[in-house]
Amino acid sequence: MNFGAGVMASKHFGFGGEFSFKPGKTDYAGLQYRPFFYDFNAIVHPVTSKRIVPEIQAGLGGMNMKFYYSQQQCTVVGCSNQSSFVQSANHLQLHAGVGVDFFVTNNVYVRPQFDIRYVHNLTDQFNSNWVPQYGVMVGYRFGD
Repeated sequence: MNFGAGVMASKHFGFGGEFSFKPGKTDYAGLQYRPFFYDFNAIVHPVTSKRIVPEIQAGLGGMNMKFYYSQQQCTVVGCSNQSSFVQSANHLQLHAGVGVDFFVTNNVYVRPQFDIRYVHNLTDQFNSNWVPQYGVMVGYRFGD
């Protein structure tokens, strides 16, 4: 899930920021984890038109990874799940993304986007420093 905003200083160049997170926990090696990403980006619109605008983003930020231990306890009455926080790890990350804005009205657009993140020292917890992300965003543009 992503939340972000951008400001275009000209028709072709701007800056922005994003916050991305996984809404739920995921199992990994007997633990559960939940990543949070934030980044600050330069934005480039190489070509602009009224209905289709390609966008390139590049920037840097950070990642926070939280780990949890989950267990189930059962009694005569029933079972309950309990999740306990184990640790948190912070990492520096580089971000790059490409997408295309398809305007459905003058201000509302839909953007399929692919992002790639290089997270420094993520191999301490996982097998790779690379984190791919893809999705479709719905956005609103203020002004021209």
